[in-house]
Amino acid sequence: MLYRPQMAIVSPCTRFGGVVHPPGDKSISHRVGILGSISSGITTVRNFLHSGDCVNLLRSMEALGARTHYSRDGILHIHGTGGRVMEPVGQLDLGNSGTALRLMSGFLSGYEGTFELTGDESLRSRPMTRIQEPLTRMGARIELLGSDGCAPVRVTGGRLKGIHYELPVASAQVKSCIMLAALHAEGTVTVVEPMPTRDHTEKVFRELEIPVRENGTTIEVDGFGPAGPALASRDWIIPGDISSAAFPIVGAAGQRRSSLTVKGVGLNPRRTALLDVLKRMGARIRISTRSGKDQGEAHGDIKVSGARLKGTEIGGDEIPALIDELPILAVAAAVAEGETVISDASELRVKETDRISAMVANLQAVGIDVEERDDGMIIQGGLPSGDKPVRVRSYGDHRIAMSMAIMALYTSFPLHVYDISCVETSYPSFWEDIRKLGADVD
Repeated sequence: MLYRPQMAIVSPCTRFGGVVHPPGDKSISHRVGILGSISSGITTVRNFLHSGDCVNLLRSMEALGARTHYSRDGILHIHGTGGRVMEPVGQLDLGNSGTALRLMSGFLSGYEGTFELTGDESLRSRPMTRIQEPLTRMGARIELLGSDGCAPVRVTGGRLKGIHYELPVASAQVKSCIMLAALHAEGTVTVVEPMPTRDHTEKVFRELEIPVRENGTTIEVDGFGPAGPALASRDWIIPGDISSAAFPIVGAAGQRRSSLTVKGVGLNPRRTALLDVLKRMGARIRISTRSGKDQGEAHGDIKVSGARLKGTEIGGDEIPALIDELPILAVAAAVAEGETVISDASELRVKETDRISAMVANLQAVGIDVEERDDGMIIQGGLPSGDKPVRVRSYGDHRIAMSMAIMALYTSFPLHVYDISCVETSYPSFWEDIRKLGADVD
């Protein structure tokens, strides 16, 4: 039985390491869950992320007509609809997942009918205007029923047409939303990114033999018209999620006596900027890459040996590939020598919480010298001494909760991390995993 408290007391740790198998990649799980649900036959998925976000996605696909079940060996079986969906009774609840809500909005835009998508309080506070404009231009009707352009989202689908759309902000979620809508469009849909973002949708499309063309930052998808694509079922293997692996990696990277091996993790080049930054900070990281059937995704093992970290600058074109890892990189900066500047990251303010303000508040509570900026923060590395416990908050954000748990490994005093049920949305075995690696968690 996994350890799932509402508040965790995490104490300092002088040696953190061992072997960890991170959970399945959430981004790939979302895309496979959606497209497997409209395939013909039964799609089998190994290492599908069984977290709150992905469970809510599967429940939504079941409400649209698919059937899912797990076999005794933990393999997910998706009984597809053969391309059809039915109008659900009531709203589709995506929980805490902005990715799922945006992808589903695009996906459902090509189907006749009206669908309402919602989520928890945090998700209903996140802006959805970025998907409204392109989907409306394609011919769907997108109503943002919340305040200030937020969810719930009401999608009225229908005949879609091809468009040429230049993303105002680099966003893999918005790009993928448009690409999923493109499956039911007449003509070609072209998306131009200001800089490259995660390309999981492109890779999943290719595995399903959906034609997609890339030329630099331009992506083209030829629509299949109102009937949509005829997708065959297949077997999938989801690699481990490097965004989840980031937490134990940072937990070991700055501990001189630590040694960690992360097994079977996805090594998509557009997801490994975390490793590049840590190497720049002095981390000792070795990567062994394998290829295989994992959605055309590179994957392999990462070995981390503890070392003394030093400050760096993080910003510019590397930010889109780092956006989920910036909270834990702020922890790496806090334990490093010297100054770290994180900039061009204003997107952090519209995640599950305002991650800039949340991390600044928590690091300051621990005693770190950190300055908040509109688009990031400046962190002066160096840990204060002391022995009295310090309270920090997750602000309902899974990445903040896990980042502060890793922060506690480096302090000289315990951290009381409050409101940690949110960790279930992406890494259900997190507490169990870090305990096995040597963390003292009560």
